[in-house]
Amino acid sequence: MPGESGVRPCRVVAVGGGKGGSGKSLVAATLGIEVARRGATVVLVDCDLGGPNLHSLLGMEYPREALSDFVLRRAPRLEDVVVPTPVAGLSLIPGARNAIGIANPLYQQKLRLMRALKRLDADVVLLDLGAGTHNTVVDFFLLAHLGLLVVVPEPTSVENAYRFLKAAFLRRIASLNEPVGIRDLLHEALRSRGHAPLRPAELVAAAVQRDPTVGAALERSLASFRPLLLVNQVREATDLALADGMVEAARRLFGLDLVGLGALAYSDQVWRTVRAHQPVLADQLGKAFAGEVALVADRLLQVAAMVESQQ
Repeated sequence: MPGESGVRPCRVVAVGGGKGGSGKSLVAATLGIEVARRGATVVLVDCDLGGPNLHSLLGMEYPREALSDFVLRRAPRLEDVVVPTPVAGLSLIPGARNAIGIANPLYQQKLRLMRALKRLDADVVLLDLGAGTHNTVVDFFLLAHLGLLVVVPEPTSVENAYRFLKAAFLRRIASLNEPVGIRDLLHEALRSRGHAPLRPAELVAAAVQRDPTVGAALERSLASFRPLLLVNQVREATDLALADGMVEAARRLFGLDLVGLGALAYSDQVWRTVRAHQPVLADQLGKAFAGEVALVADRLLQVAAMVESQQ
């Protein structure tokens, strides 16, 4: 049954960002704890195949079961690798023990995993993705019901976030059904401009101009792609303007509507907690940071409910 959040089982939210060090794992863990605190059942999934660390953020030893056991079919059911955490209502699927074995899973393996994630007996499933823009990370971001982009107010983080959005945008186009002819149409548009680069939004406009029917199908698909945005580690008031700037840039460059979830301020107490490998529970993070996490969770659940009502 759904928890008090009102989110129907099972809503999958992928937390990504393209760059390491943006605090994706902390965001995933603290959001999972906050949503579970409200009475919902939550499963955290450590999809960082290169450096899983969600277990340590929850004050747990590395469990015997891991995501790799399901992907490599050593565990027949995904439920077999779900382990309880010290937080009531919150469970964990630990990251891969053998990252080499599943560092580049086949697309069919990803689909099988995502289908299993969506069948879990939970209200919300939070995926903590790895860094980078390779296909494995981008595919999980796209296959989830909602994709949350985490950035910090630093030029490299913002640049990587745009690179991640572009990769997701083009990957989404590539995944569309071949019979509609979208990829051929886009290749034609690219050839017509020679070596002049086209912005993603210009690609869509060119597709619409060349074939209105195919272009409309492309526009409908992209209209449903509305990534969420969270600015983390805010230190100055000017950092708060970053979200508005990125929303405007995403609309101009990609024709995408980013949905802002708010911001989390930088906290020395949080930084010391993570560095000391202590669990990121509310009483150790401080009232201010815990309050900000609660506001972000409110917005996340509101967006999830809105998306649910539109389907």
